Parts: sequence; structure tokens; C-alpha cells
Amino acid sequence: MTRFLKITLKILLVLFIVFVGFFFWGSSSVHPLKEKSIIINTETKNSSANDSIFSIATYNIGYLSGMTNNLPVAKPKSLFDNNLLKVKSVLAPLNIDILAFQEIDFESARSYDVNQQLEIAKLGYPFIGQTVNWDKRYVAFPYWPLSMHFGRIYSGQSVLSQYPITSQERIILDAVADAPFYRTAFYLDRLAQVDKININGKTVVVINVHLEAFDKPTRDIQTKKMLAIYNRYKDSYPTLLVGDFNSDIKFTDASIAPIINSPDIGIAAYKIPYPNTFNSINPSKRIDYILYNKNFIEEINSRVLTEMGDASDHLPLMMTFKLK
Repeated sequence: MTRFLKITLKILLVLFIVFVGFFFWGSSSVHPLKEKSIIINTETKNSSANDSIFSIATYNIGYLSGMTNNLPVAKPKSLFDNNLLKVKSVLAPLNIDILAFQEIDFESARSYDVNQQLEIAKLGYPFIGQTVNWDKRYVAFPYWPLSMHFGRIYSGQSVLSQYPITSQERIILDAVADAPFYRTAFYLDRLAQVDKININGKTVVVINVHLEAFDKPTRDIQTKKMLAIYNRYKDSYPTLLVGDFNSDIKFTDASIAPIINSPDIGIAAYKIPYPNTFNSINPSKRIDYILYNKNFIEEINSRVLTEMGDASDHLPLMMTFKLK
């Protein structure tokens, strides 16, 4: 073996070791597994005085990055600070009983290490259900510049409640089957967050979801799974299925169709022409929903909170309701 070949092999071996080391470092979790699903008591004073009419909202908050979400542009701290103030100023007077968030950060480098759910909980939410779907040291998105790939991401789905959360289940949904291993290793988990909430002695089930955005066959599978999870509870409890489904009924062979067409499911803010929720500047798609079982829940009113503006690239939905 020539000296040149030996040197070449050594270089390749070093590069391989560096690559493998980087792969496992970048794709590994920062936090322990037991923290991926926790119920938090914030000890914040409950601001609710409701006894018969309740409210819920769902919001893909886009980690408060506004319309810069997923764009390779600088995101100054002032952007996040201003958007947080905007969200709190809109939510405060509405006094919503239950808030379900998707894409909310729990101290991520990209959003300047602010625990966004704890900041919003200061409005008067003693109880938080936290489920983590992204806990990585390195994320290769946006694809350019490379400098944006580095920085801890600790993010997921969150339910803030003015009433006690008695239990929580974190269900990992199917991943994209034909995705390369390296994409799966660095990609977020798609989740169903199932929280049981005690509202004045009645157990209400809130299922908070964020389904696959980029692969329709996977989203179809996940949507069927969501319907099965909903059916598990809907005959026994008031059940709300909320979140970002990444599907509009106007889409060809829409993933959301089996849920929308279920006869016992109510759909908030869905009178024709129904309002859109994405994007927040020029809404052209309805991909966020509040769904509920009509046998247990009576809708009073519902709307898209357009006043939230572009604090996220989505707009939130809100519904007031009675328990039958």
C-alpha cells in the first residue's frame, strides 16, 4: 500500500468518525425522555369566573416568528418580544378557558430562550400540559445559510387551562415512510396530545394535533389515526379535536374530509363561506380547526381571531360552548 493511499484512507476514516459523531450529537435530545410529556402547575391565579359557558382556542403560534417562519432571514429578539406582546394583548380581554398551541417554544435558541407558554400562562392559566415534539441540537432548515442550522430547538404542543388537567397522553403519529434516515433523525415528531380537563366536575377531553405538512399519504394516515383517537372518547366525554391539520377541504382528495364529513362532528367557524387561517397576511387556506362531538357540546359562537395579525403565519380560532 502506497503512502498516498494510507494517508487518504486515514483522512477518510477521520471524516467518517467526525460525520458519525456530528450525526449523533446533532440528532440527540437535550432533555430526558420523562420531560417530553409533563403537566405543569404554574401557581398562577385562575382568572376565570365562568360557570356555564366556556371557551377554547387553537393557535399554531409559529414560535412567534410571524411571517418569517421557515424563511432564511434574520430574526431579531425584538420580533419575538413584539409578537409576544401582541398575542397577550389580544388574548387578555378574551379570557379564554383553554388554549391549545402548536409550534410553541420551550426555551429554544431560535426564539432567544424564552419559554413562550409560561409567558402566556401569566395571563391567568394555572395548568399547562406540555408535549415536546422537537428536541434537537441541530436542524438543517431553512437550508441556507448553514449558520442557521445550529442552535438548540426545544418545541412542541401545549395546552393552557384555567381548569385542572388531570391526565395527559403523548401519542407519536406515523412518520413519512419513505423519508431518508437522516431526515427522520432531525425532523420533528408529529403528535396527538390528549388532555383530560376537569371543568366544574365534568371531564372534558382536548385532543391537540399538528399533522404532517409536506407528505399527503402520511397526512392521510395521521388523519385516520386522529379520527380513531377521537372515536375512543366521543361517546363518553365532551371531546374537542383541535389544531393544525394542514389540510383544507378544498384540496384535491383532502385528508381532512373523513373528519369533516362525520355526521356527529361539529366544526367551529365553518359557515359557508368559511374563514381561512393561513397565511395570516393573506388567508387563502383553512388548515386549522376546532372540532367537537355535538352530543355533548353545544357551540355558542366561534370565529377566527383576525385581530392577532401576523404574530404567527397562522391565525387562531376561538369557540364558546356549553356542556350538555
